[in-house]
Amino acid sequence: MKVLITELIWPVGIDRLSSVAHVEYDPTLWNDREALLEKVKDVDALIVRNQTRVDDILLQSAKNLKVVGRLGVGLDNIDLKIAKLLKVDVVYGRNANAISVAEYVMSAMLEANRPLFQANQDVKKGNWDRKRFTGFELYGKTLGVVGMGEIAHRLAKRAKAFGMHVVGYDPFMTPYDFPTAETGIEAVSFSELLSHSDFISIHVPLTPQTRSMFSSDQFQMMKETAYIINTARGGIIDEGALLHAVNSNWIMGAFLDVLEQEPIDPNHPLLQNDNIVITPHVAGLTDESQVRTSILVAEEVIKILQGQSALCVVR
Repeated sequence: MKVLITELIWPVGIDRLSSVAHVEYDPTLWNDREALLEKVKDVDALIVRNQTRVDDILLQSAKNLKVVGRLGVGLDNIDLKIAKLLKVDVVYGRNANAISVAEYVMSAMLEANRPLFQANQDVKKGNWDRKRFTGFELYGKTLGVVGMGEIAHRLAKRAKAFGMHVVGYDPFMTPYDFPTAETGIEAVSFSELLSHSDFISIHVPLTPQTRSMFSSDQFQMMKETAYIINTARGGIIDEGALLHAVNSNWIMGAFLDVLEQEPIDPNHPLLQNDNIVITPHVAGLTDESQVRTSILVAEEVIKILQGQSALCVVR
């Protein structure tokens, strides 16, 4: 059996796969479409992250393909309909990076309320500006989570430990599901979440329904002191509308770990606003989460290749 890995994976995953199959690992292959289409022709399994376009053309080219493994949870780069039609299973790293993403959002909120790095840099310039770096408490503030899945559940537990009030919007969540019944997230309408939250954290997939879910109308409904945090997918936020909202003081700022185009153009206007913090799609990237993700996806791929039932198959 042959396994092709086209993006970054931790060595433990390669070791696990190598015990049952021949593994070819090229973390830059996603960026060479011609070579990728050639190499997938005879592979049994393909393992990707979010950069590899697993579309109709690629899937049709991979005549022996039995399974695609996604090192993460977002599936917008994989044509699930064609995969199902061709009887190619898709498995993913379900919940393996949920803690890391939740901690990233907590870090973003703490950076917003107490910008220690900026204070340190200012002191090193010879200043001692206590008023500028007074900050504010997270205690008593409201966190709004859009999408109440596993990440939002873990985030809410941590936010509540800081004394925050947590509200959530999810049209697929009932009053008796775990986030509302046990975690204590108060389910509200989307408009209520926008108008009441001091921080809004996005945890939904990119779909036709969620594309540009946050645009000018939504930003005008938010508090002037509010921050928006996106660790989900670029495209959910209209980036032009966001820049205008921050420049116009409709909202205070944003933390973006995902963008419509990655990597970002060095001349992109988003980079010119100090109240918009951009990180290189690392919310789910910690050593611990990537060990978990690599092992989980490797084992799920092996199950499919060996004709067994997998736990993380996309249905």
